[in-house]
Amino acid sequence: MCALMTHETAIETAREASTLSLQEELLLALLDEETGYFRQVPGWNLNCAMAGAALGELSLLGRIDSDLKSLILFDSTETGSPVLDRILREIATETEQHDVGYWVERLAPKSESVISSALDRLVRRQILDRHPGDFYTFTKRQQSGDTSLEEDPLASEFVRARLIRIIFADEIPGPRDVIITGLVDACNAFQQMFPIDEEAEERIKLVSNMDTIGRAIATAVSESIVAPSLRRPSLTKPIPAVSLRDLVFNRELREGRLPAGFAYLAEKYGPVFELRLPFRQNIIVLAGLKTNQWAHSKGRGFLRSKEYFEGVDKAYGVSRSMHSTDGADHFRFRKSLQPAYSLTTLTRRLDEVFDLSRTHMASWDVGAIMPAQVMMRLFLNAQSSPLLASIDTQDEIMDALEYKVRVLNVGIIKMLPTFMLHTLSMRRRAKAMQRIIDRMETTHTTTQRAGMPKDVVDAYLALHASDPQFLPESDLSLPLGAILMTAMYMGDQVGFALYRMLQNPELYERVTAEADALWADGDPSEDDLSPDRIDVTRRVLMETLRMSPIVPMSMRTVMNTCVVEGYELPVGTQLVIAQTAAHYLDEVFPDPWTFDIDRYAPPRNEHRSRGYAPFGLGTHSCLGRRWAHMHMVINLLMLTHHFKIELARPFKRLPMDPLPSQSPSNKIKFRLAELRHELRV
Repeated sequence: MCALMTHETAIETAREASTLSLQEELLLALLDEETGYFRQVPGWNLNCAMAGAALGELSLLGRIDSDLKSLILFDSTETGSPVLDRILREIATETEQHDVGYWVERLAPKSESVISSALDRLVRRQILDRHPGDFYTFTKRQQSGDTSLEEDPLASEFVRARLIRIIFADEIPGPRDVIITGLVDACNAFQQMFPIDEEAEERIKLVSNMDTIGRAIATAVSESIVAPSLRRPSLTKPIPAVSLRDLVFNRELREGRLPAGFAYLAEKYGPVFELRLPFRQNIIVLAGLKTNQWAHSKGRGFLRSKEYFEGVDKAYGVSRSMHSTDGADHFRFRKSLQPAYSLTTLTRRLDEVFDLSRTHMASWDVGAIMPAQVMMRLFLNAQSSPLLASIDTQDEIMDALEYKVRVLNVGIIKMLPTFMLHTLSMRRRAKAMQRIIDRMETTHTTTQRAGMPKDVVDAYLALHASDPQFLPESDLSLPLGAILMTAMYMGDQVGFALYRMLQNPELYERVTAEADALWADGDPSEDDLSPDRIDVTRRVLMETLRMSPIVPMSMRTVMNTCVVEGYELPVGTQLVIAQTAAHYLDEVFPDPWTFDIDRYAPPRNEHRSRGYAPFGLGTHSCLGRRWAHMHMVINLLMLTHHFKIELARPFKRLPMDPLPSQSPSNKIKFRLAELRHELRV
C-alpha cells in the first residue's frame, strides 16, 4: 500500500493538475509507451470517454453541473479552449434538458477533435513526441525528469502516480481524481495498467461514485460503451460496383496514372466502390479526402497488412518483416530504425552526399542521352547505398532491383504467377541480391564499424543483437535487401521531378538560380538549406509528388468489421486505400491537372490536409519521408547546378510504368547538353 501524501505532495499535485486538462490526463493514462499505442480501448469506447472528459472539464471550470437525471448549464462564458467552447455552445443552444448519458453519446462521434486538440497540446508542450504513423511516446525530457514544475510538470509520472495513490491509498480524492478514475475504469484500462485485486476493484468503484458529476459521467460512459459494442454496424447503403466499361475504357488507369484513374472512379461512384476482377477476389477501394482521414486516424484498429506482404516474406524466406507486422511489433521496428532514417542523420553527412553525387556525375559525358529510369536509379544508388549501408552496390544494383520488382509483382500485386520468380534470369538476379546482403553483413562487424556513423544496417543488426527472438538472423535478408529500394523509389521520383521541370522551362530556370546561389561560395551547409533558400525546388518536388507519386496506393485486409462513409466493410474484405486519388480531386486540389507549385505557399497551403498523401497514411507511412524529401531536393539542385539538361524527346502525356510502383518509362530520355560547373571530385 502506498503511503499517504505529505502536505507538500498534495500542494504539488494541485499545482500539477491545473496544468493538464482531463482530456490530456486521460490520454496520458491510456498511453502504452512500449507500443506507441493507446491501451486497447475500442474506438467507440475511447470516443465516449473523451466526450465524458470534456464534460468533466467543463464541470470543473464551473460551466456545467449534473445530477443523475439532467445536465445543467450554469455559465456559457467561453473557456478559451476552442474544443470546449464548441461543446459549450452546443449545450447552450439545446432547448430541452438531457442527462449526461445523452450528451456523451451525442458528443462521442465528434470526439476526434477533442482527441486531436489534446494530443496537439501535449506535443506542443513537449510532453509527448509524435512519431511517423501517429505513434506517441513521452519526450526525453519527460523520461529523464528534466522539467520545471512551474513551467512543465513531469506529466509522464504525474498521471500514473496519481492514479496509484487514488487506488492504493486511503486519501480522500478530489473531484478531478474522481472523474479521471471513473473514466479510466469505464474504459476497462486499469487491468492493463496495474495488478488489480478485489480490494483495488472495490476502491475504484468507491472513488468513481464519490462525486455527482464524476459518477454521472462514468455511468454514462459505461452505458454508452456497452450498447454499441454489442451492435453490429448496419449496412446503410450498398457499395457500388464499377462497371467493366469504366475499367476498360478508363484512360488514366490504362496508361498507368493510377491516382487520376481512381479519382475519376471516386467522382463517379463515390469514395467507396468495388472492383470486380476476373479470377480474383473482389476488391473494395477507398478514394477521397474523408476516407484518407479515416484510414489515417482509425485504420490501425480495423486493417492489417499481413496478407499482402506474405508473398514477399516467403520469397525472401523470412517469417515476417516490418511491412507485414502491425501494432506493437510494427512500432518497435519503426522506433528502432527511426534514428538511422532521420533528417538529422542525413544533414550531418552532407559532405558525403555532395562528394558521392559529384563522383557519379563525373562519369557522365556531355552530349550523352540516357533513359530517365536507369540514369536516376544509378545516380541515387551511388549515394544511398554508401549512406544507408556503407557499401558500394553499383555493380549489382540493377539486377537486385529487377529481382525486387519481380518479387513485388508476384507477391503483392499478384499480376504474375509464382513460377516467374524462379526463371533462370530471376535466379541469377536473386544471387546478385544475396551477394549484396552478404556484403552488408561482412562489412558491419564491430571492428570495422568502430568510429563510423551508424547506418540502417547497423540499426537492424543492433535490433537483432538486442532481441534475437524478435528479429532472428533468419529474418534479416528481407530488411537488408529492402534498403536497396531507396535507390528505385527516390531515383524514379527525382526523374519525374526533372521531367516536370523540363516541361516548365521557367521553373527549371528558377531551380537553377536557387542551386547556383547555394553553391556560390562552395558547398552549402545544413543552415544554408533553409526553407526560404530552397523554396522553389522544394515546392517543385511537392507538386511532383502530388501528380506523380511513386506509391499511389496501399493494400490492406479488414480484420475488424467497420463502417467507412456509411458503407460496411466485413472481416476479410480485400481493400485498396487509394490515398493519392485525392491528389486529382478538384475539391482538394483545384484544377488538379495543372502543375502549380503555388499550391504549397500561403495563403493556399493546399497540402495541409490528409488529401496530400504521397508518403502514405497512418502507421505504415514512409518512415524516412523527411530524409527522402531533403535528399531528393538536394539532387535536383545538384543536377541543375552542374548540368544543363534537356528532354531528348517531348511527350504530350507523361509515359510511365505503373506497377509495382509508378516509374518514369524508359521512353523518357535526358540529354546532358552542357556542363555548367566543374565537378570537383
